[in-house]
Amino acid sequence: MATRLRDLLTNELGELRFEPSDKRIRAQIAGVTVVDSQRAMLVWEPKRVVPSYAVPVADIDAEVIASVTDRSSTSASEVVIAPQLDGRPVYDPSIPFTVHTTDGTSLDLRSSGLERRQAAFRPADDALSGYLILDFGAFDAWYEEDEHNVAHPRDPFHRIDIVRSSRDIRVQRDGQTLASSSSPYILFEPPLPVRYYLAPGDVDRDLLAPSETTTYCAYKGRASYLSFNGEDVAWTYREPLREAVEVTDRIAFFNELVDLVVDGVALPRPITPWSPR
Repeated sequence: MATRLRDLLTNELGELRFEPSDKRIRAQIAGVTVVDSQRAMLVWEPKRVVPSYAVPVADIDAEVIASVTDRSSTSASEVVIAPQLDGRPVYDPSIPFTVHTTDGTSLDLRSSGLERRQAAFRPADDALSGYLILDFGAFDAWYEEDEHNVAHPRDPFHRIDIVRSSRDIRVQRDGQTLASSSSPYILFEPPLPVRYYLAPGDVDRDLLAPSETTTYCAYKGRASYLSFNGEDVAWTYREPLREAVEVTDRIAFFNELVDLVVDGVALPRPITPWSPR
């Protein structure tokens, strides 16, 4: 019997997964390179949907010490309210690195007098022996080869696909039409919902206010937000990364927070990490 490919991938979310990387990976603290590795791995702890870098201890130019705030993976995970994706609880980047879902030991890093608490994790798994998983957010800058990386490590099995369309799109919230377009750019990024990027002229800016919120995507770059009645419902990339340059200045709405009508058909609001919890 045929199996849906997405089911094969999501069925492994409960496992500890890894993939060697051919990229040179570097990380800095206070302008000093403390990680420089050509033997890095990408590691997904159970439930995690984005990877972390793991490198051999020998490739870390910092003092690695036992964490004074170490917590067991079991007690840490018990207090987490996990978001949903495809009907499954998942740990997205909003769940702190310090919440571990596999056996191991949390470690602190000390470099040039600076200490980063629980910035590393030594997994108790033979396949990762000698490696430390590193907290992306505990470092000031990351580089894949000579390119600055943002948000989190890039997943080699993840991609975005942008296509131009003539579908009729209406965006509504609380009975008001926030946008209407017949020339959207559609961004596909499985397993996330389809996102419709609309030209600025197709959006009613009188109903939306600039937000102070900013976020970063490893594949698209720095996002700025627009709010409706005080809630961030849309975003735009003013200077996206090269993979997303086609959607520069276009505006996309959270399917989870607005009512989308596509070619006259109202779409159900999907349940994702961006849904209200």
